[in-house]
Amino acid sequence: MVIPKLSQEDRAKALQKAQQMRSKRTELRAELKAGKVTLAQVLSKAEADEVIGKMRVKYLLESLPQVGKITAAKIMDEIGIDEARRIQGLGNRQKTQLLERLA
Repeated sequence: MVIPKLSQEDRAKALQKAQQMRSKRTELRAELKAGKVTLAQVLSKAEADEVIGKMRVKYLLESLPQVGKITAAKIMDEIGIDEARRIQGLGNRQKTQLLERLA
């Protein structure tokens, strides 16, 4: 696969978009940690919101109160979610099991 050559303007736009995505993800993680947003709300918005959909499940779980890296890894392993899976790639069964475990 050949990587397309981007103009300086296109590159700047791509970098700006990436920074906006990271900022929005950081805000979402802070809201989850503070309890302002629930896991069910985030999962329901995953299809419509690109920021949520492209977030890794691992980071989503680690953002929840009382869930750290080890607990998140254990839950993902028990449900059968790969470490690199993104939220938009979760199946209905996996979403249901996550909600049962953490809601």
